[in-house]
Amino acid sequence: MGKKLIEFRNVSFRYGDEQPWVLKNCSFDIYEKEWLAIIGHNGSGKSTIAKLMNGLLFPQEGEIIIDGQQVNEESIWSIRKDVGMVFQNPDNQFVGTTVQDDVAFGMENRGIPREEMITRISETLSAVGMQDYLLTEPHRLSGGQKQRVAIASVLAISPQVLILDEATAMLDPKGRTEIMQTVNNVQEKNELSLITITHDLQEVVQADRVIVMNDGEIWDEAIPRDIFSKKDDLREIGLDVPFVAILADELKANGISITKEPLNHEELLEDLWTLHLKT
Repeated sequence: MGKKLIEFRNVSFRYGDEQPWVLKNCSFDIYEKEWLAIIGHNGSGKSTIAKLMNGLLFPQEGEIIIDGQQVNEESIWSIRKDVGMVFQNPDNQFVGTTVQDDVAFGMENRGIPREEMITRISETLSAVGMQDYLLTEPHRLSGGQKQRVAIASVLAISPQVLILDEATAMLDPKGRTEIMQTVNNVQEKNELSLITITHDLQEVVQADRVIVMNDGEIWDEAIPRDIFSKKDDLREIGLDVPFVAILADELKANGISITKEPLNHEELLEDLWTLHLKT
């Protein structure tokens, strides 16, 4: 692991004094340039974690440190320069009358010089494949195109951390795949820390590390392969496992020796082909 970028230290949160705790004494670290997926059933606390990282909420107990700064009301504007967030519904993030205006908005608020803004608008829209839509009105875009522009708007402020909070949930499978390919390319090029909060198992298996939330607590934290090896335990807390993992179990039950927990169809086919060559 590299340098710690985000630290949650015994963080607890609830939406009101009489409400139940949404997060309970959560501690974990996020590192520079890593892809962390946070999963859990609805109400498990995962989206609350995202809002706490971005300073949209503040913990009642514990502390959050981002790049050496404690997240509080005094540091919040500095924190938001480092942490960009893309939500499930991109329409909630649009403020400009054109794609160009929308990408420029965050930079204008930060006083970035006009020449630099023009360069960043061009670079970020090119990075997400939307350079030909500069003067298009956002409401004329498809769902996937809107998410690309929302991602470009966040990238334009040059954050260290990009959070996707169910950002592909409203897209069809093709759109989800395209957006995640775009995000993956952007992360590698810009060397960002990427945090995805998602129900999409195909996103989860691509991550470097996974945190599983259950009833406001960290249920487990490991690499995807280790997480999805606990199929029965995951089902008990209301989570699915990848279809390829279920298929591998069925093959094992029928006497076919799968040597490892496959995360995708390519791994399973490779294992089966190796087995075939041995026989």
